[in-house]
Amino acid sequence: MKGKYIKGRKITYDGSQLHSLYAYSEHDVQGDSIVAFRGPCRVGVENLVDMEDRKDRAEIVSEEMAHFIVELYGSDLDRTIVVQRLFLCVVKDVIEELKPELFISRMGDDLYIEVEVVEGEEENRKLTVSVATASPVSTLIHLGINVSSENTPVPTLGLEDLDVPVDDFILKVLQGFINEMKGIEQARCKVKGVT
Repeated sequence: MKGKYIKGRKITYDGSQLHSLYAYSEHDVQGDSIVAFRGPCRVGVENLVDMEDRKDRAEIVSEEMAHFIVELYGSDLDRTIVVQRLFLCVVKDVIEELKPELFISRMGDDLYIEVEVVEGEEENRKLTVSVATASPVSTLIHLGINVSSENTPVPTLGLEDLDVPVDDFILKVLQGFINEMKGIEQARCKVKGVT
Protein backbone atom coordinates (compact mmCIF):
# COMPACT_ATOMS: atom_id res chain seq x y z
CA MET A 1 0.00 0.00 0.00
CA LYS A 2 1.43 3.33 -1.11
CA GLY A 3 0.30 6.77 -0.02
CA LYS A 4 0.73 10.34 -1.18
CA TYR A 5 -0.50 13.71 0.07
CA ILE A 6 -0.85 16.28 -2.72
CA LYS A 7 0.05 19.15 -0.40
CA GLY A 8 -0.27 22.80 -1.36
CA ARG A 9 -2.54 22.21 -4.35
CA LYS A 10 -6.33 22.59 -4.13
CA ILE A 11 -8.24 20.01 -6.16
CA THR A 12 -12.02 20.22 -6.47
CA TYR A 13 -13.50 16.77 -5.97
CA ASP A 14 -16.45 16.38 -8.35
CA GLY A 15 -16.76 12.60 -8.49
CA SER A 16 -14.85 12.26 -11.76
CA GLN A 17 -11.71 11.37 -9.78
CA LEU A 18 -13.33 8.12 -8.64
CA HIS A 19 -12.07 5.97 -11.51
CA SER A 20 -9.54 3.21 -11.97
CA LEU A 21 -5.89 4.21 -12.03
CA TYR A 22 -6.63 7.77 -10.83
CA ALA A 23 -3.65 7.68 -8.44
CA TYR A 24 -1.32 6.42 -11.16
CA SER A 25 -2.54 8.58 -14.06
CA GLU A 26 -2.74 11.82 -12.06
CA HIS A 27 -0.20 11.41 -9.24
CA ASP A 28 2.26 8.67 -10.30
CA VAL A 29 1.22 6.30 -7.50
CA GLN A 30 0.85 2.78 -8.88
CA GLY A 31 -0.82 -0.24 -7.28
CA ASP A 32 -2.83 -0.43 -4.07
CA SER A 33 -2.83 3.17 -2.94
CA ILE A 34 -4.29 6.03 -0.96
CA VAL A 35 -4.04 9.59 -2.26
CA ALA A 36 -5.01 12.62 -0.19
CA PHE A 37 -5.68 16.22 -1.20
CA ARG A 38 -7.58 19.29 -0.02
CA GLY A 39 -10.18 21.26 -1.89
CA PRO A 40 -13.87 21.94 -2.43
CA CYS A 41 -16.40 19.19 -3.04
CA ARG A 42 -19.04 19.61 -5.72
CA VAL A 43 -20.55 16.30 -6.80
CA GLY A 44 -23.56 16.87 -9.03
CA VAL A 45 -26.31 14.31 -9.47
CA GLU A 46 -24.76 13.03 -12.72
CA ASN A 47 -21.54 11.98 -10.91
CA LEU A 48 -23.12 10.40 -7.82
CA VAL A 49 -22.14 6.74 -7.41
CA ASP A 50 -24.59 6.12 -4.55
CA MET A 51 -27.90 5.41 -6.30
CA GLU A 52 -29.87 6.32 -3.17
CA ASP A 53 -28.36 9.81 -3.25
CA ARG A 54 -28.87 10.00 -7.01
CA LYS A 55 -32.57 9.10 -6.72
CA ASP A 56 -32.94 11.71 -3.96
CA ARG A 57 -31.01 14.22 -6.13
CA ALA A 58 -28.81 14.83 -3.07
CA GLU A 59 -25.81 16.73 -4.41
CA ILE A 60 -22.69 16.71 -2.23
CA VAL A 61 -21.27 20.18 -1.60
CA SER A 62 -18.58 21.50 0.73
CA GLU A 63 -16.42 24.61 0.54
CA GLU A 64 -13.39 22.59 1.62
CA MET A 65 -12.71 18.98 2.47
CA ALA A 66 -9.77 16.70 3.08
CA HIS A 67 -10.25 14.05 0.37
CA PHE A 68 -8.88 10.52 0.31
CA ILE A 69 -9.11 8.16 -2.66
CA VAL A 70 -8.22 4.53 -2.04
CA GLU A 71 -7.70 2.04 -4.87
CA LEU A 72 -7.38 -1.69 -4.27
CA TYR A 73 -6.50 -4.32 -6.86
CA GLY A 74 -7.53 -7.93 -6.30
CA SER A 75 -10.35 -7.00 -3.93
CA ASP A 76 -14.08 -7.45 -4.35
CA LEU A 77 -16.70 -4.87 -3.39
CA ASP A 78 -17.73 -6.68 -0.19
CA ARG A 79 -14.15 -6.61 1.14
CA THR A 80 -13.72 -3.01 0.01
CA ILE A 81 -16.80 -1.95 1.97
CA VAL A 82 -15.25 -3.58 5.05
CA VAL A 83 -12.00 -1.70 4.34
CA GLN A 84 -14.03 1.52 3.95
CA ARG A 85 -15.47 1.06 7.43
CA LEU A 86 -12.02 0.25 8.85
CA PHE A 87 -10.80 3.46 7.21
CA LEU A 88 -13.53 5.42 9.00
CA CYS A 89 -12.31 3.90 12.29
CA VAL A 90 -8.78 5.13 11.48
CA VAL A 91 -10.14 8.65 10.81
CA LYS A 92 -12.13 8.55 14.07
CA ASP A 93 -9.04 7.40 16.00
CA VAL A 94 -6.90 10.21 14.55
CA ILE A 95 -9.44 12.93 15.40
CA GLU A 96 -9.87 11.55 18.91
CA GLU A 97 -6.07 11.39 19.32
CA LEU A 98 -5.78 15.05 18.30
CA LYS A 99 -8.89 16.09 20.28
CA PRO A 100 -9.44 13.55 23.09
CA GLU A 101 -12.36 15.52 24.53
CA LEU A 102 -14.51 14.76 21.46
CA PHE A 103 -16.90 11.86 21.19
CA ILE A 104 -17.36 10.78 17.59
CA SER A 105 -19.88 8.17 16.53
CA ARG A 106 -19.74 6.04 13.41
CA MET A 107 -23.01 5.12 11.73
CA GLY A 108 -22.40 2.87 8.76
CA ASP A 109 -20.00 4.70 6.45
CA ASP A 110 -20.18 8.13 8.08
CA LEU A 111 -18.89 9.90 11.20
CA TYR A 112 -20.96 12.26 13.35
CA ILE A 113 -20.56 14.48 16.41
CA GLU A 114 -23.55 15.31 18.58
CA VAL A 115 -23.77 19.00 19.47
CA GLU A 116 -26.20 20.99 21.55
CA VAL A 117 -28.07 23.34 19.20
CA VAL A 118 -30.34 24.91 21.81
CA GLU A 119 -30.50 24.22 25.51
CA GLY A 120 -31.60 20.63 26.00
CA GLU A 121 -31.71 19.79 22.29
CA GLU A 122 -28.93 17.99 20.50
CA GLU A 123 -28.29 17.33 16.85
CA ASN A 124 -25.93 14.98 15.00
CA ARG A 125 -23.57 16.94 12.77
CA LYS A 126 -22.01 15.06 9.88
CA LEU A 127 -18.21 15.08 9.49
CA THR A 128 -17.77 12.85 6.43
CA VAL A 129 -19.01 11.65 3.08
CA SER A 130 -17.93 8.26 1.84
CA VAL A 131 -18.60 5.77 -0.93
CA ALA A 132 -17.09 2.49 -2.11
CA THR A 133 -17.46 1.18 -5.65
CA ALA A 134 -15.87 -1.09 -8.23
CA SER A 135 -14.24 -0.52 -11.60
CA PRO A 136 -13.36 -3.18 -14.18
CA VAL A 137 -9.83 -3.54 -12.72
CA SER A 138 -10.06 -2.38 -9.09
CA THR A 139 -12.24 -1.23 -6.24
CA LEU A 140 -12.29 2.36 -5.02
CA ILE A 141 -13.17 4.37 -1.93
CA HIS A 142 -13.67 8.11 -1.66
CA LEU A 143 -13.74 9.58 1.82
CA GLY A 144 -14.15 13.30 2.36
CA ILE A 145 -13.91 15.01 5.75
CA ASN A 146 -15.28 18.51 6.03
CA VAL A 147 -12.63 21.11 6.71
CA SER A 148 -15.25 23.87 6.51
CA SER A 149 -18.88 23.49 7.58
CA GLU A 150 -19.99 26.61 5.71
CA ASN A 151 -22.81 26.31 3.13
CA THR A 152 -23.24 22.53 3.32
CA PRO A 153 -26.65 21.12 2.37
CA VAL A 154 -26.98 19.19 5.66
CA PRO A 155 -25.87 20.07 9.22
CA THR A 156 -22.12 19.45 9.41
CA LEU A 157 -19.00 20.11 11.43
CA GLY A 158 -15.57 20.58 9.95
CA LEU A 159 -12.01 20.15 11.14
CA GLU A 160 -11.77 23.96 11.45
CA ASP A 161 -14.75 23.95 13.86
CA LEU A 162 -12.94 21.33 15.94
CA ASP A 163 -9.57 23.15 15.83
CA VAL A 164 -7.95 20.10 14.26
CA PRO A 165 -4.76 20.96 12.31
CA VAL A 166 -5.66 19.75 8.81
CA ASP A 167 -2.22 18.89 7.39
CA ASP A 168 -1.26 17.00 10.55
CA PHE A 169 -4.60 15.18 10.45
CA ILE A 170 -4.14 14.14 6.79
CA LEU A 171 -0.63 12.80 7.38
CA LYS A 172 -1.71 10.84 10.47
CA VAL A 173 -4.68 9.35 8.59
CA LEU A 174 -2.48 8.33 5.66
CA GLN A 175 0.04 6.62 7.93
CA GLY A 176 -2.65 5.03 10.10
CA PHE A 177 -4.48 3.55 7.11
CA ILE A 178 -1.28 2.29 5.47
CA ASN A 179 -0.26 0.66 8.78
CA GLU A 180 -3.66 -1.07 9.06
CA MET A 181 -3.46 -2.42 5.51
CA LYS A 182 0.12 -3.65 6.02
CA GLY A 183 -0.96 -5.22 9.31
CA ILE A 184 -3.77 -7.10 7.57
CA GLU A 185 -1.34 -8.43 4.97
CA GLN A 186 1.15 -9.50 7.64
CA ALA A 187 -1.57 -11.18 9.72
CA ARG A 188 -2.69 -13.14 6.67
CA CYS A 189 0.84 -14.34 5.95
CA LYS A 190 1.91 -15.42 9.45
CA VAL A 191 -0.61 -18.14 10.32
CA LYS A 192 -0.54 -21.77 9.33
CA GLY A 193 -3.56 -23.48 7.88
CA VAL A 194 -5.73 -25.79 9.98
CA THR A 195 -7.51 -28.96 8.98
